[in-house]
Amino acid sequence: MGRILGIDYGNKRIGLAVTDPLQMFASPLATVKPVEFDSYIDDYLRTEKIDAFVVGYPRQLNNQPSESVKYIDPFLKKLKKKYPDIIVHCVDERFTSHMAMRSMIEGGVKKGDRQDKSMIDRISASIILQSWLDSMLNRKSEIKL
Repeated sequence: MGRILGIDYGNKRIGLAVTDPLQMFASPLATVKPVEFDSYIDDYLRTEKIDAFVVGYPRQLNNQPSESVKYIDPFLKKLKKKYPDIIVHCVDERFTSHMAMRSMIEGGVKKGDRQDKSMIDRISASIILQSWLDSMLNRKSEIKL
């Protein structure tokens, strides 16, 4: 079983998170610039197997795609084309940056360290990935009547 990679895409930075080998828990992995993404993933694939990508997809409060999709849709198209054997899942990423900041505060991260936007991106990717893992677990545990 391979790992699952979570992606919080941004024009300046891409936050990455990864599951453990059993695909139970998400952990922050790295933050890369968009131009570095392909080479980072190619290097990562030399040592680890990835079963799926889970990409945060921006939505508005009314559940419609936000304006940011004009940036992420080309990224998704390129991702699917470059890695055709790896499944791509898109999940709602609303409030993940806020949740990441809140978790850093609750975790005791110093105010100065909380200004590190790359840390927020990695944690956001972890939240996106963990929420997807939790939803998959809930789906599997539903009782059919």
